[in-house]
Amino acid sequence: MPGQWFAMVVALFAGSGGAALMYEIVWLQLLQLVVGSSTVSMGVLLGTYMGGLCLGSLAAPRLVRRAVAPLRLFACLELAVAAMAVLILFSMPLIGRLYAAWGGEGASGVALRGLFAGACLLPPTLAMGAALPVVARSVETTPRGVAWLGWIYAANIGGAVVGALFAGFYLLRVYDSAIATYAAASLNVIVAAGAALIDRRLPARPALPATPALPRPLALPGPSAQPARAVYAAIALSGFCALAGEVVWTRLLALQFGATVYTFSIVLAVFLVGLGIGGAAGSLLVGRVRRHDITFGVCQWLAALGTAWSGLVLAAVLPYWPAAISPADIWATFRLDISRSLVALLPPALLWGASFPLALAAAASRRRRLTGEAEADGSARIVAGVYAANTVGAIAGALGTSLLLVGRIGSQRTEWVMIAMSAAAGALVIGRDPAGRLQSAALRIVGAAAVTIACATLVPPLPGVLVAYGRHAANWTSRAGDIIYVAEGANSSIAVSRTPDGVLNYHNAGKIQASSEPQDMRLQRMLGHLTTLVPTSARSVLVIGCGAGVTAGAVAMDPQVEQVTIAEIEPLVPRVAAEYFGSVNADVIRSPKVRLRIDDARHFLLTTKETFDAITSDPLDPWVKGAATLYTREFFELAKAHLKPGGVMTLFVQLYESSPDTVRSEIATFFDAFPNGTIWGNTYQGVTGDTVLLGQTDPTVVDVDALEWRLNRPEYEPVRRSLGEVGFFSAIELVGSYGGRAQDLAAWLRDAPRTTDRNLRLEYLAGLGLNLHVGDRIYADLLRYRRFPADMFAGTPSSLAWLREQIEGPRE
Repeated sequence: MPGQWFAMVVALFAGSGGAALMYEIVWLQLLQLVVGSSTVSMGVLLGTYMGGLCLGSLAAPRLVRRAVAPLRLFACLELAVAAMAVLILFSMPLIGRLYAAWGGEGASGVALRGLFAGACLLPPTLAMGAALPVVARSVETTPRGVAWLGWIYAANIGGAVVGALFAGFYLLRVYDSAIATYAAASLNVIVAAGAALIDRRLPARPALPATPALPRPLALPGPSAQPARAVYAAIALSGFCALAGEVVWTRLLALQFGATVYTFSIVLAVFLVGLGIGGAAGSLLVGRVRRHDITFGVCQWLAALGTAWSGLVLAAVLPYWPAAISPADIWATFRLDISRSLVALLPPALLWGASFPLALAAAASRRRRLTGEAEADGSARIVAGVYAANTVGAIAGALGTSLLLVGRIGSQRTEWVMIAMSAAAGALVIGRDPAGRLQSAALRIVGAAAVTIACATLVPPLPGVLVAYGRHAANWTSRAGDIIYVAEGANSSIAVSRTPDGVLNYHNAGKIQASSEPQDMRLQRMLGHLTTLVPTSARSVLVIGCGAGVTAGAVAMDPQVEQVTIAEIEPLVPRVAAEYFGSVNADVIRSPKVRLRIDDARHFLLTTKETFDAITSDPLDPWVKGAATLYTREFFELAKAHLKPGGVMTLFVQLYESSPDTVRSEIATFFDAFPNGTIWGNTYQGVTGDTVLLGQTDPTVVDVDALEWRLNRPEYEPVRRSLGEVGFFSAIELVGSYGGRAQDLAAWLRDAPRTTDRNLRLEYLAGLGLNLHVGDRIYADLLRYRRFPADMFAGTPSSLAWLREQIEGPRE
């Protein structure tokens, strides 16, 4: 390729990388709505996406004829990706309906998730993966040519950084997945047009006879295969460590910064920045060193040290790094998060980025020594082999870490595994002479072991205070209580703490999600008892989110309830609820009424044919990435479709650490599905920090006298006692927490943003209000629209007068 066109090709690959990351974010978001957002589902999706890249890379040099112009073919691939992306967007509703009809659980369910993910993701990712090997056919396997390939790789990653930030901070926050798809597809079209234009200007290449397909990259006779395999094995281990590190450290930084979509975008962007800068640095090194294999090996041993650095900073420095959190300027918080991410992640990411061009150079040098050739067609095979090996390792790292390692051995030991693999990768390529013969095997083993031990000793264990208090860990003192339990699960990290006065706190996502504090107990029991007391009959109830189990316990103690199904995504949570919170949740986990389903609640409802008399939902905070899938209009419609006639759905909506737009969005979206919906406020000591939304398939009518009679029956004594413990001493006091209904709040909700499957707006809104504490003001604003609903409450005149006084206050 003439040098004057090289800069334009680099720019085109930057654009292609930006589009690819935008697609990745959109596709994983759309598909998790179908196959669920559990670790298994996300592992299937990520594995399929990366598997397509790997297969495309391997297939390109075998299937493409040498006579085809590389840039012309690259343009065709970009257009194909754009067309398939738009097709995926429009076919997603049909895909969702098909999966809902066939989906299930167990091994067959996982296989079906893989089938649907493959049908959607493999065609476009095959084309994406083929792009670099195709263009590599125009570059010779000289040091200069390999350096050019490294620059193209670095530019592709640089574009991915921009794509990740643009999609995460702007497109999906302001618009939706359709606009993001169209933007990425437009970028593909621009890249294709640029590639076609350059192809027309390049001098024509003479047609060459087709080369028979080799059974594997660089499968040459004699001793050549072994050194090439060593390079492939080392770059595969490098890919494993890179993706394993991204998985582990994203989890830790999500605890540190808050598990918002913005945190995930920041961490991904910082990681890609390191890979891109490292790729550029490695490309510069290619022309300045003679032994590329030794340089590549040293880079892996330095990556082991970089892994230790990240483990040390993330566990021993950042949790205690004083950080002023400004509620008024969330963007200042984001800038601080970016700087802290750079400190923690940049060193190993730089080294993993440099590994790719160095591995290309090591493989290309070996090929030239054995064949004496530097033909361009060989570049395609070398790039395909190195790229595919790196991607296979990355798939193993992403899946193995998220599905197995973190949940079973914890983040510290997972980092030890990464260090050992980096040390082994270095030993594979450092200990060979120029002819490829092994030298000093014992010495290499000793060297790898020394690197592993020296680096592993630097990695401290995960601090319990980070799991419990997340971004507020630096402010934690012993006065806040003792952390008595810490564990890392497949989906989340859990902690339990006990204050000096005996209050138990359940921690998830780096904050207290439930506790035995009076205000929390009042909310949790109010949520459970409203769910079973408002409908005339509630025999079968679905509880979404186990937490400390208090809401489920309130549901299960109702004598009418015969079966309680708890859908919980993290297997650790029910065990913690049973072991530590049995005294406050009526030992609900061991109740014969209870059936546990370890599954994403949305996926469970999509794939079950069961119907329920009541559904109550207490998901994680709406700013937690993925939680918004349980707040969309389509999800509420799905839940409504699983309610029996007269059935009720309740939803916890927090006012603390939330903004007015976030709360209005949650309420307005719920009321779209339940036009007769109502709001109930949890007011404790004059402050309202939580609300409960209640929707019914029929217009809600509450007979307060009938409800009082019901609570006074002998079999309802546990329910009556449970309500009394949190300050509700009569049915009228419980019903007096009424805060308004949909028809009265129409003006307040008129311009509220709605959350839909195509536009998960809530998690972007909520992430911007992470540090706000204006809940009481939000509820006071809401109450300005409340009217006493005479058509909703029934009872004797004296009961209704008392109820009106409870709701509106005494009349003057």
